[in-house]
Amino acid sequence: MSRPNPEPTDGHTGESVIGEMKFEAALAELEQIVQRMESGRLPLEESLAAYGRGSELLKHCRRRLDDAEKQIQILDNDTLRDFAPDTGDAP
Repeated sequence: MSRPNPEPTDGHTGESVIGEMKFEAALAELEQIVQRMESGRLPLEESLAAYGRGSELLKHCRRRLDDAEKQIQILDNDTLRDFAPDTGDAP
């Protein structure tokens, strides 16, 4: 089983690659990272890289969920209008 590479190799920064991921893919990768880290078998450097990647994935998932929640609020008010997701980082 291959492990996700914590460092992007396509010339993008980690955040831009993550920003293009669907929620489900980001969540699945985050779950894999957690399992690998919980196994206790990662060397220190890999653990640090995995933690950084997981942190970025978590931020991405939170942003996607926040955007979905805002879209639902718009629909709940029976007001159909264009939805523009936030592009800033979640706190």
